Amino acid sequence: DLYRKATPYGLWLLIIMDLGAIAGVTTVVLTILLSQTRIFYAMAHDGLLPPIFAKIHSRTKTPWISILISGTVCAVIAGICPVDILGETTSMSALIIYFFVHVDVIVMRYTHSDMPRTFQVPLGKWPIPTLGALLCLLLLLYIPRATGIRGAIYLGIAHIIYFSYGFWHSKRRLRIRQESITDRTVDLPTVENIYMDDIYTNPETNSIDETTA
Repeated sequence: DLYRKATPYGLWLLIIMDLGAIAGVTTVVLTILLSQTRIFYAMAHDGLLPPIFAKIHSRTKTPWISILISGTVCAVIAGICPVDILGETTSMSALIIYFFVHVDVIVMRYTHSDMPRTFQVPLGKWPIPTLGALLCLLLLLYIPRATGIRGAIYLGIAHIIYFSYGFWHSKRRLRIRQESITDRTVDLPTVENIYMDDIYTNPETNSIDETTA
């Protein structure tokens, strides 16, 4: 009776649907693990995470330590958290990421307008990214309150990690800071620069001095 109520076609359709759900979830999990380990590798390479996440295996050429850590953490979380909570939290995280991706597309079109791009967003610089960002915000409104609180806690932990380690070890930040110091050093006045400026601004006085000398 339970199976008849679940599907009007009997038990066989329910089994097929369950197998399809398992296959779909497995694909998503493997994709997330594959991409997340590479994200950790890139972040560690830039100094946002400890260098251990950027270690590459000599034979497989993969970030094996990042894979082990990510797989262990995911296995522990999957073992202690209900599936519905994990699904809701993952959906919320994906929406937040996609929101910032759409915003970055708009910002970089103006801040990095000279960057070569092989793909152009249709309909101009901002209509489609703006629509995507608004849709992400709209879907976030339907996230349960408890999931939103958990997401805020996770974001807080991520910010603590970033500002306690990544912000101070970021190679990009250090490079920008070094370039800024170099520019300031170049702009410092020297005796030669002051003398040349004085020649151009007071040519008559300098010609008299040279004649007297």
